[in-house]
Order: sequence, then structure tokens, then C-alpha cells
Amino acid sequence: MERLRLVFILCRVILLSGWLALSRGAGAEEKNHRQTIPLDGIWELAEGRMDTMPNDFPARVPVPGLVDLAEPQFQEVGTEESLRFREAFWYRRRFRLNGEVPPLVRLKINKACYGMRVYLNGEQVGEHLPSFTPAVFDVTSLVKGGGEENVLVVRVGARRRALPPGIPDGWDCEKVRYIPGIYDSVQLILTGKPEILSVQAVPDLRHECVRLFVTLGPQKQAMDTVVQCTIREARSGRVVAEQGSPTVHLTPGEEKEVEVSVSIHDCHPWTPEDPFLYEAVVSTTGDTQRFRFGMREFRFDPQTKMAMLNGRIYPLRGTNVCIYRFFEDPARGDLPWKEEWVRRLHETFRTMHWNSARYCIGFPPEKWYDIADEVGLLIQDEFP
Repeated sequence: MERLRLVFILCRVILLSGWLALSRGAGAEEKNHRQTIPLDGIWELAEGRMDTMPNDFPARVPVPGLVDLAEPQFQEVGTEESLRFREAFWYRRRFRLNGEVPPLVRLKINKACYGMRVYLNGEQVGEHLPSFTPAVFDVTSLVKGGGEENVLVVRVGARRRALPPGIPDGWDCEKVRYIPGIYDSVQLILTGKPEILSVQAVPDLRHECVRLFVTLGPQKQAMDTVVQCTIREARSGRVVAEQGSPTVHLTPGEEKEVEVSVSIHDCHPWTPEDPFLYEAVVSTTGDTQRFRFGMREFRFDPQTKMAMLNGRIYPLRGTNVCIYRFFEDPARGDLPWKEEWVRRLHETFRTMHWNSARYCIGFPPEKWYDIADEVGLLIQDEFP
């Protein structure tokens, strides 16, 4: 049975600067906290077996993207006949980390198909089989600092059948080519402790507040921290609210969720007609996350069966966006990863008086959700 969920993009993380020489200047509140190092760009690429890393990487391919964008091109990419040529594709990227290695280094690969295995400096980091969800790996013990070269290798299966039974592979009756690749962004995340694993923002329009559920990661030693939250208008940067938690005690190995309720007087609701966004900065003594959210509430009324946005009936008008089918279109090129094209697509939807869209069959890159939030579209995600 088709499973649907409505996702209204409460937050998208914009990671902060801090440790590396290549970083931009950070404000006082962000000093020595989170930094992200993007690893997007041109990677080396090779084809081969699932269990044997190639010695040579003769092709070049953009990340994010799909392997049919490689130069030189490979034969029979994404078809059933591809097994005659290879079992897997292997990506390679070199990078350097200036200064000392911070307390925590995470590697995040937002999406890749079909089934990934990751190596760093010759050591296997781990596997992530799902093709439509992010993979996060702890690489603190393997990454080299001091400007030394790091070698990152990611293997992906060449066909959807590379995935074991029980793992959604995105089968679709209207698709012919299932083109593999790292099709969303890759980044290193550098933090101190305690680490913020996730933040969920739950707006409460009636009480003019937002409830922030902050999950703190475990560490080896007990420690105390305070979760500090600052809310700004995303466009102007004006601070509208600040709130801190009581002291939080973390025992060794404990993962803890902390709730912080922040009042926003005269809050500005988000609607497709007025997509007003706030920005939250959530910090501990060693980590900071910054993300955007809208003050909005969505539900279906059980009596009338009508959609309700911010407490009022809100008829949904929109379309399906089959990005997963578009991936095999010969005219696709690099369009799904060009921000100006994606923005123009969503803005065109708004000119047609649509206020919603369903990303169906497969999930697009994360940037699509940010743009929908800014343009003013409610997004319904359909699980593969």
C-alpha cells in the first residue's frame, strides 16, 4: 500500500563556521562550535566489482549528480545489461583538514543509490543501504589533520538489484533506467561536545511559541551543559526571542532529548501566500546548529476531511513532481542540481496558483525543500 506523509520542512540545517583556516569569520556565539566542510564538486570515478576497490579511477563525475554525467562516459549505465560491465561504481575524493582534528568529525552523505559503502584513508567506515535517506558516519578516529591528505572512497551498487531484499529500491512500473550515483550533497561536520544530533521545531500558533526538541548525543564522560536558543527573522536577521534551558546533566553514554519552549510575541505565520521564515540558533557548550522554520500548523480535520493550515480550511492545489522518473530523461542533464532551475520550477508552480506539490516515487535533493519553503509550497513526500 502506498504510504504518504506530509512534510512541511520545519527546518533545514545551515551549518556554522569555526575550526578550519578556510572558514569565514564566526560571530562570538558561534566560536569553536559547528563547522561544515562541503565535499561537493568533481570526484574521480571507476567501475568494478562490489568487493574489490579499483586501483585506477579514470573518469570524472560531479557530486551531487548521477554516474551518467561522468566523463568519459560508461556503457549501459542503469540498464539490466549493465551487469555485463560492472557490479559497482567507486567514487574517490581527496581533501585536507587544516589544524588539529576537533573532538567530533562526522561524514554526511545526504543520498546515494544503490547501497553505499564508505572508506576513509584505506579503512572501511561503514555501510548505508537505503537510497533515499541520509547516511552519517563518525570518522573522528580516521580523519587526518594538520594539512595531511585524506582519501575518501564511496562505493555504490550499479543497479537497484544490488540492494538486498527488504530495502526499498525505488521500483517503478514506468521506469526503464535506474541510474546510480551520489545524487545529493556530501559534507564533513566538525563539532565539539556535547553534540546536537537533531532539532525538531514544533510551532504553537495559539500560544505564540515554538517548542524545540533538541537531541544531544552521547559522550564517554559525564558533563553538564545548557541548551541556548535564539530566534531571528530569517530575512532581516532581527532577534525576536531568546531562551535557555536549565542545566542539563549527561551521564556517560547517555543520549538525551531536551525541550526548550521559546515565546515569539506577535509571531508571523507562514503560508504559501506569505512564506515568512524564522531562523533558530541552538547551542550547547560545544556545538551549534542553525536552521530555518515557519510558524505553521497543518492537519486534516477528522470530521470534514478538509486540510487545515494554521487553524483554517486550506484547499490544496498542486501537482506531482516525479523527480525519480526525471532522472532517466535524456534531457535531464544537471538540471536537478542547479539551484536557479529548481527555483524557477517552483516559482512557475506558484504562477499557476498552486500552493502544494507531491514529490512522488523518490525524494529530491535536500535543496529542493529549502526552495519550496522560500517560494511558498507545501510539500507532500511519497515514500518509495
